[in-house]
Order: sequence, then C-alpha cells, then structure tokens
Amino acid sequence: MNLTVVLSLIAIGLLAGIFSGFMGVGGGVVMIPLMILFLGFNQHEAQGLSLAVLAIPVTLIAAYTYHTSGFPIDWKFALIIAVFFVVGALVGSKFAVKVDQNILKKIFAVVLVIAAVKLFFGK
Repeated sequence: MNLTVVLSLIAIGLLAGIFSGFMGVGGGVVMIPLMILFLGFNQHEAQGLSLAVLAIPVTLIAAYTYHTSGFPIDWKFALIIAVFFVVGALVGSKFAVKVDQNILKKIFAVVLVIAAVKLFFGK
C-alpha cells in the first residue's frame, strides 16, 4: 500500500464521515463511487468494503451528537430497524454477489439517480 492509496483512503473516510454526520449518507453515496473512481475497485469490492466499514459502530457517535443536541432519537425504533437492516443486508449481499458487476453498477447508478431526482424535485 503506497502513500497515494493511504491518502485516498483517508480522504474517502473523511468525506464519508462528514457526509454521514451532515446528511446521513456515506457508504453507498460517497464511499462506493469514490472507491471505484479513485482506487479502481469493481462494484462488488467497493460494496463489500463499504459494508465492512459500516460494520464498525462509528455512526453511533454521530447519532448521539444529534440526540444530545436536542434532536431526540427513538432508540427502540433504531434497534428494530438495525436488527432488520442486518437481515436485509444478508439477503441483499447474497443476491449481489451473484449479479454480474456491470449489471450491479447500472442498478446502483439508477437507484442513485432516482433518489437524486426525487430529492431535488420533491417537496
């Protein structure tokens, strides 16, 4: 691992963390495209690494910051969603590893575009 790769990993981590804390996005929206564009990962590799990063409970600190800043978080809701997020991630990952990476990349791009259009033109 050379200095350029290390600096790229640091930049990707910082950007994903900033966007995660600021807007609640990071893995799919920030890390995956940057890993593909700047590190030459394929779609499967980028998605797998994004999931590995998210497995570490770093977002708990950001969520706690929101909670202590007067934006209450219903921790029971969070726990229920988190448990089923794990179940969904298992199902989704089993499906994703069987899909050709070019098709997976196109599906990923379409989901991002749809989300962006809905956010941009929504109320």
